[in-house]
Amino acid sequence: MEPAVRPRRKSRIRILPIVGYILVVLAAAWFFQQQATTTVIFVRHADVDASAPLDNDTPLNARGRQRAELLADFLADVNIGSGVDAIYATVARRTQETAQPLATRLNQKLNIDDPYQADRLVRRIFRDRKGKITLIVADADAIPPLIAELHGKHPLPAFGPSDYSELYVVTAPYYGKVKTLRFRFDEPPDEAPADTSSNGAASAVLGAQP
Repeated sequence: MEPAVRPRRKSRIRILPIVGYILVVLAAAWFFQQQATTTVIFVRHADVDASAPLDNDTPLNARGRQRAELLADFLADVNIGSGVDAIYATVARRTQETAQPLATRLNQKLNIDDPYQADRLVRRIFRDRKGKITLIVADADAIPPLIAELHGKHPLPAFGPSDYSELYVVTAPYYGKVKTLRFRFDEPPDEAPADTSSNGAASAVLGAQP
């Protein structure tokens, strides 16, 4: 008498939906992992001498160079799943000198872009840095439109003349509400001299008004 095979077929039929469900869950988990939260950090360039002409070649003063090092201290160990993955500055020397200490510590090159083309720059970030942490150093008036383009908090409190240590972190998840956080990193010592010389290294030079 031949062995019955019908029960085996029934077992296989029962297992198939379970296997299909597991595959769907794994595929969904992989998809959402690939669509991780994109984080963009915004900081204004550091201190420049008040008497210097404000153009693309205006360097940081001594206090500004100290502040750039403090920014690097603050961000070098940032770990939100990973560290800072990319650093953007403008053609203005002051933004590059602000970003360079962190770039040197992380062994990264500066990406030079125009923050006043907010929609294009944000598209570039989501195309090239999706799910990553990106730092953008720009002039004060360029930062609010960029955060607005990311659907972050708008309007922002205005930057004061000496507000060089404010830092905004915008987190844009694949699904959910965009969040905007404001931090302050350490101020340089009060005795830091305010000269116009610069020893900051920059690989390229955007900018407009601080």
